[in-house]
Amino acid sequence: MRLLLASRSETRRRMLEAAGVPFEAVSAPFGEEEAKAGLEAAGFEARDMAEMLAEMKAKSVAAPGALVIGADQVLELDDGTMMSKPGSRDEALAQLRMLSGRTHQLHSAAVIAEDGERVWGETESVALIVRPLGEDFLRFYLDREYEAVRGSVGSYRVEGLGAQLFESVEGSHFAVLGLPLLPLLAYLRTRGVLES
Repeated sequence: MRLLLASRSETRRRMLEAAGVPFEAVSAPFGEEEAKAGLEAAGFEARDMAEMLAEMKAKSVAAPGALVIGADQVLELDDGTMMSKPGSRDEALAQLRMLSGRTHQLHSAAVIAEDGERVWGETESVALIVRPLGEDFLRFYLDREYEAVRGSVGSYRVEGLGAQLFESVEGSHFAVLGLPLLPLLAYLRTRGVLES
């Protein structure tokens, strides 16, 4: 069965490739920021928003007979505030200052659609504690990482230098990277995409 990943995320692609999943990457014809604003205005909480955005992405790809994976991730601060991708280096710096010394949740969702209908979905949440971050370190970090994190919610990646931001991470490493990978693999085995 043909499997499509409706995501531009290089990290998600690498995760699926490393796990031996046969798939094609496609762009989702979907306005994520507008959809997110609409869901937020409608009162969706962060975890539900991640899953709804993933579902909307999966359903936006017209691919008869194929399974389409949509995925999304929403960052929620300890006070319930949601954070998006930074629009500039200054905004990335402000986001990292806001995360400094605080706990936040990453809600990573994946949904599979078949012929425009949702057939599977899973969301995993991870608690991350960011250590207190000094201004010199933040500038050092962004000097080296900004181009890599400009498309990342919260302005970080845990891969590489981003690991230095954290005191602890509680939950699935795969979910931090953007996919509830193990539940996804289990579903793909039930559909015969992977060997069981």
